[in-house]
Amino acid sequence: MIYTSDPAPPVPQLDLLSLLFDSQYCLAAEDTVLHTDAANPSNGITKAAARILTRRIASALRELGIGKHGSGKDVVVVVSAGQRMLPILFYAVIAAGGVASQASASFKPEELARQIQQGSAKLCISCPATKPLLVAAAQLSGVPDDRCLVLDSFQPRWCLHMLADPSARNIVGETELDWERVTSQEKLENSVICLLYSSGTTGPPKGVIMSHTNLVWSAFITGLRLRDHWEKEGRWDYRTLAHLPAAHIAGVQGYFVIPFYNGGTTYWMPKFDFMDFLKYNRALEITTFFTVPPIYVLINKAPFVTDQFRTLKAATGGAAPLGKELQISVSNKLGVFLAQTWGLSETTGSVTGGDVNIEDTSGSVGPLLPHCKLRLVDDDGKDCPPNVPGEVLVHGPLVTKGYYNNPEANAGSFKDGYLCTGDIGVFKDGRLHIVDRKKELIKYKGLQVAPAELEAVLIDHPKILDAGVIGVYDENEATEVPRAYVVVSEQAPVSAKEIQDFVKSRLASHKQLRGGVVFVPAIPKSASGKILRKDLREMAKSGPKAKL
Repeated sequence: MIYTSDPAPPVPQLDLLSLLFDSQYCLAAEDTVLHTDAANPSNGITKAAARILTRRIASALRELGIGKHGSGKDVVVVVSAGQRMLPILFYAVIAAGGVASQASASFKPEELARQIQQGSAKLCISCPATKPLLVAAAQLSGVPDDRCLVLDSFQPRWCLHMLADPSARNIVGETELDWERVTSQEKLENSVICLLYSSGTTGPPKGVIMSHTNLVWSAFITGLRLRDHWEKEGRWDYRTLAHLPAAHIAGVQGYFVIPFYNGGTTYWMPKFDFMDFLKYNRALEITTFFTVPPIYVLINKAPFVTDQFRTLKAATGGAAPLGKELQISVSNKLGVFLAQTWGLSETTGSVTGGDVNIEDTSGSVGPLLPHCKLRLVDDDGKDCPPNVPGEVLVHGPLVTKGYYNNPEANAGSFKDGYLCTGDIGVFKDGRLHIVDRKKELIKYKGLQVAPAELEAVLIDHPKILDAGVIGVYDENEATEVPRAYVVVSEQAPVSAKEIQDFVKSRLASHKQLRGGVVFVPAIPKSASGKILRKDLREMAKSGPKAKL
């Protein structure tokens, strides 16, 4: 069975920069402040200024050879903390004809070197804080100093300079380079303008190709419901806080593209700090944000969270499922209902999403967004009957054309034109419910146990701050059994038995923590907030023993 969304307006056939800077679809005026520092909002960049800066930086990048032999060929790896010029650099790489490849500022040198090498990067750019990381990675990957730059906009005066230049001379002058206007559907769909690496929760990260079509369609269709809400309820000032890394789709779409498209302002934090996050939400009167479950857990459990979100109009959660109890509890604290969304880097972000401040206590990740199709299939690739869980397959213009220079991954990730997501879901009452990851399901005596369900229950325990669950093999029972890794408050000690009894009171017999409980200082997670179960499995081999 194929699930489709309601009919929707056609999407403009434009390249990303033309959509944002030149089209009537973008709600930003010439004097709209698009990007600024959360710590110093006076350092704002308007749309008019952003257009000029984009063209000037593009010209400087072209002088360095980016796009010289055609678009979509030259990869530029950018590893930076959050700063107001970071999105301008993103626009400029595309304007020059390059491929913007965002890298995590939390990488180790070996991880960054791998991304540089996988993309055969022609240029690498850091910020002052990540400069040592780039130096080490460049040495490992054989990138010379003259192909490395530093972007610094943490001061009122910004600068893009050569890594080895002690004088930090800005290489950007007043010469401007305009971007190519693309209207051909074929060229838009097959373009390569961005390269994001999947989080690697189950294996090595893969470079996800993103086109003009992917990014334009994502902005357009996610904006439809917001603008429909504005028509009915009245428009609010769109202000969001950039607190997540810009190296994954939530940062690229959530900070570089969608606020701009909807006429909003993005306030940039260098990195996430919970107390600063609360302070800026209050002081800057943030109205809209997307964040990940661990941050919602902090919001929910911190007693000092009071009126910091008093101006909030819309909140969304994603990257991992939120338990229904947590969703309801944190909604009460925020003062708006927390909507859930679901998507991947491979789908340019959201494929489903709850409506703005509309209560949905079913635990779903919302209805399908426009122009998207889903199938749910069993292990044999056959469509599942209604209300039966299966692997979620996605089709539509949001879906990537594939992985960069990785034919093996492409062959295993697509079926009959659909992307095989690896997520297990069920479609009920017009909404998608995500059960778990296909490769992460625990098989206890032939019965499937979803780690996400157990984690949602554990997080609901008042003394547990975070949790991750994996399956471990039990020789006595000759089967996998669930084991929990938990982070607890030092001020509120709790025993393994108390945790196991708590789960026993909530879930069926086959879902019990027969593999025990392990207390850890932190749950390993990717930059996008997804639990790195492969790291938990390594801990199970050689880490602390479980308490039974």
